[in-house]
Amino acid sequence: MNNRAITGNLINAYFICHRKLWFFAHEINPYLNNTYLEIGTLIGEQFYKREKKEIQTENMKIDLVKKENGNIVVGEIKKSSIGRKSATMQLLFYLYQLKKNGIEAKGELLIPKERKKESVILTAEAEKELEEAFAEIQRIISLPIPPPLHKTRFCRACAYKDFCFA
Repeated sequence: MNNRAITGNLINAYFICHRKLWFFAHEINPYLNNTYLEIGTLIGEQFYKREKKEIQTENMKIDLVKKENGNIVVGEIKKSSIGRKSATMQLLFYLYQLKKNGIEAKGELLIPKERKKESVILTAEAEKELEEAFAEIQRIISLPIPPPLHKTRFCRACAYKDFCFA
């Protein structure tokens, strides 16, 4: 698996669990009837009905895009703030990719159930952190077997938990 294209989902998984990242990159799909996955899909469908939704490109699936005060704003919708760091990095990845394609945009992390909206701006520091993550993601997904299990607070709701704890 040499130099696979990095996607927003891979970035998100990297900042949550390297094992989940490996499974996802190797197209080992999670249990799709997972309640938490279903809730996330419903939240995305229920909120922000007026904004343009789900813009998809080769390596990005942006939840929503809107124009605000002449600026392009890219939104990432999450069901809770428990994975705030990974969600923020996923959103920063989208801003990074857009910037590489000549599109300047701002980001908003949206957590409707908690009534939270957080502005996200791509900085030089965030770009550096992403670029370091790209190299580490390539290293992890090139491993012949998944990284060892490291139990975290995310395991309880993870759609991959059966792969790890069976």
